[in-house]
Amino acid sequence: MAIITLTPLASDDREQFILDNQRAFKFGAMEEFGKRDDHLSEDGEIISRATIERCIDNGEAYRIRADGEIVGGLVLKIDEKTWHNHLELLFIAPDAHSKGIGQAAWKAVERLYPQTRVWETCTLYFETRNIHFYVNKCGFHIVEFFNSHHPEPNDHEAGEKNDGEESDFDGMFRFEKCMCSNKSESDTSGGAKDGKEAEESHFRRITEQAVSPLWESILFLRSKKDRRTRCFQNIDYITI
Repeated sequence: MAIITLTPLASDDREQFILDNQRAFKFGAMEEFGKRDDHLSEDGEIISRATIERCIDNGEAYRIRADGEIVGGLVLKIDEKTWHNHLELLFIAPDAHSKGIGQAAWKAVERLYPQTRVWETCTLYFETRNIHFYVNKCGFHIVEFFNSHHPEPNDHEAGEKNDGEESDFDGMFRFEKCMCSNKSESDTSGGAKDGKEAEESHFRRITEQAVSPLWESILFLRSKKDRRTRCFQNIDYITI
């Protein structure tokens, strides 16, 4: 297998990074919906240029390389006070899919920020490849489902708080991965929980937060009459 590395995004590569990100996201939507355009933004993309630029400006952007060749990219938002960090964007070039590159890149991220206590990310409900990747390959748990009945607190596109009054998007899953062993190792106080106990406590907390909106969301998706419902029904590995 190729050697996967992360390199900081160079200023002269910013434009190509944006275009590569949009191409990868559009590819995922086309796989699911064909040439339908009901998930595209005003500029004809699944993810807008403004969203990508905001993530880059407010985070840490990296190129993913396989044996030195660019095959994708990612953006992280690192909170050095809480070490509750966010994966804002991650994409792999369509012609580099199914080669283990994404999983290797994520392992490199975890090694890069070993102090992290919790990783968080989101993905659109129809991105079944991404859902499989985060849950089955990277060890994340689905903890929340945003939809018109349970809106995301912050508007993902505008970067503003969302009151839910004009929320009409189809849905987005929120994931968390508790790096509990990191927490135990970094906490030198005598009362620190061991890794297993901390993980169980964290999972109970996120399950309690998620169970109500998730079941509400299941009913919401099952009520849909178009073919998009099938992508959720096929996700039989979501358990709470």
